[in-house]
Amino acid sequence: MTARLLALAAAALALVASVSGCTTLSYYTQAIGGHLDVMRRAEPVGDALASGATPAPTRAKLERAMAIRDYASGELGLPDNGSYRRYADIGRPYVVWNVFAAPELEVRAEESCFPVAGCVTYRGYYGREDAERAAADLRARGFDVFVGGVPAYSTLGWFDDPLLNTFIDYPDPELARLVFHELAHQVVYVKGDTTFNESFAVAVEEEGVRRWLAARGTPEEATRYERRQAMRDQFVELVTRYRAKLAKLYAEPVPEADKRAGKARIFAQMKADYAALKAEWGGFAGYDPYFADPNNAFLASIATYNELVPAFRALLAKEGGDLPRFYAAARSLADLPAAERDARLAALAQPEVAASAGSTGR
Repeated sequence: MTARLLALAAAALALVASVSGCTTLSYYTQAIGGHLDVMRRAEPVGDALASGATPAPTRAKLERAMAIRDYASGELGLPDNGSYRRYADIGRPYVVWNVFAAPELEVRAEESCFPVAGCVTYRGYYGREDAERAAADLRARGFDVFVGGVPAYSTLGWFDDPLLNTFIDYPDPELARLVFHELAHQVVYVKGDTTFNESFAVAVEEEGVRRWLAARGTPEEATRYERRQAMRDQFVELVTRYRAKLAKLYAEPVPEADKRAGKARIFAQMKADYAALKAEWGGFAGYDPYFADPNNAFLASIATYNELVPAFRALLAKEGGDLPRFYAAARSLADLPAAERDARLAALAQPEVAASAGSTGR
């Protein structure tokens, strides 16, 4: 494994050095070095379970993680490989920090393009200070910026992605959600379409956790998870609604000063609506960091993970809830030209969007 990692790292660095300037080379160097460090720290879960240095609570969570991992392949048809069968304690709360940027008067995210992953709507940094420096540079150039910590990422099957201390202590349904999501990226991945990839993975995680809770969870776990999922859906609906309002404002033929004033009013309205929603939740503050200083980049980050989820839910229903058929249908969509793929997904989403609008009353 070590030789393979080093060979791939050397090849990637050589490629970047041949086509990129110093800034890009620096970014790739930290990315490759950060990933290699994570992989070097990973050990087979069996070794971690047998080690006297592993705390008892961590051993218990690793055992649960292995049951979830087996369920992912055995019952959900997700890849049966070495991913999430190793464990690494990387000594920090997140494995990477993603930096999203959006123009001041647009709701779209800026893209960064890479040789393997294609174009994505963020850049990931293994050190928070590196992420904050990149964010500061983008702000100085006039962009709205959002920095978010990420507990896990997928290498799309190129490496055996490990379980990490950044998420191993999550409640079991949340741990299952994350493992199912990251494995889904190994099933279908479209270079250059981050929203397709993340929305597909969210749809897989949702269905996977629903089935896992029915088969292996307790009623209490199911109740807690369903409540958190309902709050998450309300949060996404709120952000999606206000993103649409801002997109409409930015498209109007008015002076930029008027757009800036309207932008401030709309974000103030969104924060007020969030405060009301939080009161309905009994004061749950899990989403507070998003609303401390909301901006276009924050809206874009949420859209990246959720915009096409209704379409994938509809596709799963169309396939009768059969996951292998659903995966095959998603692969067929992935093979289409982007414009045709987007049109198919938009058509799929319409019935669910209409039903959702009727249920929320908004």
